Amino acid sequence: MKTLLTSASLALACLSAPAIADQIVDTSNVNKDLIATQDDKKYTIATVVKVDGIAWFDRMRDGVEQFKEETGHDVWMVGPSQADAAAQVQLVENLIAQGVDAIAVVPFSVEALEPVLKKARDRGIVVISHEASNLQNTDYDLEAFDNLAYGANLMKELGASMGGKGKYVATVGSLTSKSQMEWIDGAVAYQKEHFPEMEMVGDRLETYDDAATDYTKLKEAMTTYPDITGILGAPMPTSAGAGRLIAESGLKDKVFFAGTGLPSVAGEYLANGDIQYIQFWDPAVAGYAMNMLAVAALEGKQDQITAGLDLGLVGYESLLAPDAEKPNLLYGAGWVGVTAENMDQYDF
Repeated sequence: MKTLLTSASLALACLSAPAIADQIVDTSNVNKDLIATQDDKKYTIATVVKVDGIAWFDRMRDGVEQFKEETGHDVWMVGPSQADAAAQVQLVENLIAQGVDAIAVVPFSVEALEPVLKKARDRGIVVISHEASNLQNTDYDLEAFDNLAYGANLMKELGASMGGKGKYVATVGSLTSKSQMEWIDGAVAYQKEHFPEMEMVGDRLETYDDAATDYTKLKEAMTTYPDITGILGAPMPTSAGAGRLIAESGLKDKVFFAGTGLPSVAGEYLANGDIQYIQFWDPAVAGYAMNMLAVAALEGKQDQITAGLDLGLVGYESLLAPDAEKPNLLYGAGWVGVTAENMDQYDF
């Protein structure tokens, strides 16, 4: 784990906005050999996300559509209109019936998707997953970074803002979201080691990737625990829900925030000082990368999809495979941290 922490920390320092202005994803160094197909074959690949219509997955769609434009494969993105495990399962069932070549998926509930993804793979459909390190029925799971390291860095920032003291509350999109639960695990472990005078109160708040729900549940938590001075947000919408609550309640400089977010969603709260720090990886790059792995797997290039693989995408230049018992679990090192000082470098 120490090696992964070091790799991710180094990546944080060097990650920057895309270098090519007219591209969403910088593919100037993309690994073309990995996605080359025999006889210029084209595949049908669907990317299934947790929920459609929110900024995070709007950005992922940009990456998927860029992959389509640059490669000519028939690829697209779908997701339920709200975070709902059963609705996501039904979308996958529909894709199996359509006979797609591959499915790239960001599960809302790993447990709910296991049976239907097994069905897909039994039908010869390649499955590539993201934010699902415990998923069994996948050909490859591609994580943007080590989850515990990501959470630890969030706590490093939150603890600094809180002066290393006080009570905080944590949110997750779903209690079944393996990645987000691991972020909070990593954060809590870091807090206990480095900020022993801090304490997480209450249970992890399940907010269903909805900013309004974040706002409501955080408000309830702060009524129950009026001495809360910190909010740790795993899902992206918490940055907006927490920012709104802090701004409306006059809690600026009294309650502090660190969590996943996007400048387009949380920028006003960063600029006004209502929240201090957001952290994210570019979902457009993740969407592009998942589709790259899908094509490579469909072309039978499994011998290349191993530790050290360079996708030629920022944050995915040398993939890690830290679990010997699960060699199909791959990590990049692709997060970035944003404050009011550098938010103008990111326009999504």
